[in-house]
Amino acid sequence: MDFSEYADIAPYRGQQVLDAVGRVKENFGAIAQLIGGAFRGVEEEKAEGLFREMSKRLDQVRSYDDFQRLITAGLFLPAILKNSATGFSVSGLENLEKDEAYFFISDHRDIILDCALIDLALGQGGMGMCEMAIGDNLLYNSFVKDLFKLNGGVTVKRTLPLREKYMESIRLSKYFVEIITEAHHSIWCAQKSGRSKDGIDDTNPAIIKMLYLSKRHSGISFGDLIKSCHIVPVAVSYQYDPNDINKGREEVAIAQNGSHQKRHYEDMISMARGITRNKGHIHIAFGTPLVDDYGDAKEVAEEIDRQIHLNYRLYDTNYFAYDYLEGGNRFTDKYRDFDHDVFLKRYEDQRPEVRTFILNMFANPVRSYLGALEK
Repeated sequence: MDFSEYADIAPYRGQQVLDAVGRVKENFGAIAQLIGGAFRGVEEEKAEGLFREMSKRLDQVRSYDDFQRLITAGLFLPAILKNSATGFSVSGLENLEKDEAYFFISDHRDIILDCALIDLALGQGGMGMCEMAIGDNLLYNSFVKDLFKLNGGVTVKRTLPLREKYMESIRLSKYFVEIITEAHHSIWCAQKSGRSKDGIDDTNPAIIKMLYLSKRHSGISFGDLIKSCHIVPVAVSYQYDPNDINKGREEVAIAQNGSHQKRHYEDMISMARGITRNKGHIHIAFGTPLVDDYGDAKEVAEEIDRQIHLNYRLYDTNYFAYDYLEGGNRFTDKYRDFDHDVFLKRYEDQRPEVRTFILNMFANPVRSYLGALEK
């Protein structure tokens, strides 16, 4: 694989890693601010301990795998989970081979935590971690870019003219295929562009189509290309969504006005909120690799959806919202000890249409699950 062809979008490698580590160490003020924001509510002494430990571990980083293992999965994520989650569980790792590279495709709820937690699950299971595709709209400055690139971030260029964007999508897809089939390294991508703010987790077939278009000239068949990518659907489930109200307001505004003008740094605010605020229990469910003979992108997308919908961990929040909106008691036993009054009180000051959107956001994974059972 010729990495020089992808130097502008690939994660840092070799000397780039060492140079970026040096820049990060020189910018300890930003690191201290990051730690202080990410672990708000943690005793100052513990936050300072994290700061010192990160400084020490940076000296050991020689690759982005080192950064993921030592700092992201080894330091930050355990602290984040301890501070803002009630539990973390994983299933389906038995479906994976430790010496295989995979293309993980998951639902998308949180801007940065989805893939980071998949990495944590892989690391805990003794698997290799993965690169992650992220939009260039999130790389606000050189410091943030360094952190993402040190963490295996692959840049998705979203702010391009239509023709250039298409050609860039082909190149990005070619990178995805080659990093798996030639470099034997796993990668993660969301099942569609942007977070699933309505809780409906449907894969955009264009992602699959572009994989084939990027390699069609080689003469490989569509079915063989899909098999070579070792696609694994992953369901990432959160009991609570720290950004639920913001998502509801944004989507209702789009429905009513045709658009929503994001504030400066709105995505950064969402990232911070997702990291620091209560998420309840979190579950990562790995599906089974796609090995059948698929005829087209739509068939592949449907299988990814089927696995995600069936493997998504449904919580009391999901079951209650479903029954509440449907006006029934089908799943009462699933939320018998759930304090639904406290749950609903969180949204009592929101406009009715925003409140209904948020409740549907929690209920829709139940609907998707029931729909998948019928197929």
